[in-house]
Amino acid sequence: MATAKTKKARRAAKVRDPNNTVVVTNRRAFHDYHIDATFEAGLMLLGTEVKSIRAGRVNLTEGFVRVINGEAWLWNVHISPYQRGGYVNHEPTRARKLLLHKDQIGTLFQHSQMKGQTIIPLRLYLRNGRVKVEVAVARGKKLYDKRQALAAKDAQREMDRVAKEYGHGRWNSD
Repeated sequence: MATAKTKKARRAAKVRDPNNTVVVTNRRAFHDYHIDATFEAGLMLLGTEVKSIRAGRVNLTEGFVRVINGEAWLWNVHISPYQRGGYVNHEPTRARKLLLHKDQIGTLFQHSQMKGQTIIPLRLYLRNGRVKVEVAVARGKKLYDKRQALAAKDAQREMDRVAKEYGHGRWNSD
């Protein structure tokens, strides 16, 4: 089931659930893509990968999802080798299988076949001791979209700054 979550809803969900600890967020994805739908998926990991994730040694920036033979795979996500892993350490950028329902995999496959759509990881987090990844169906932004988003963010920041000054009784007459 695809659910489109806003930034505010994700923040509220994080605050409400004490067992939900965000390890890493792909902030670049929100800058480079329009997010259409999100899915929560489990990951098939090795023990040393889980220990590295808990230590926060993960990079989602270059990651993407492919559907191959009815299975969803997470590619190009760098999980650093565990420092105390020894000879049993894992390969940092190996493909990792996503644990999704069959209908969710079908939906992801349909979206991946559409022109201009891709599937990317948004964040990696721990829920009740298990590693989960939030993947999103996304469309790439054009350069002018990125500029508009930055301009809107700057304008909002300026309005918040002025409102804060006005609300506290400090009016700056510059």
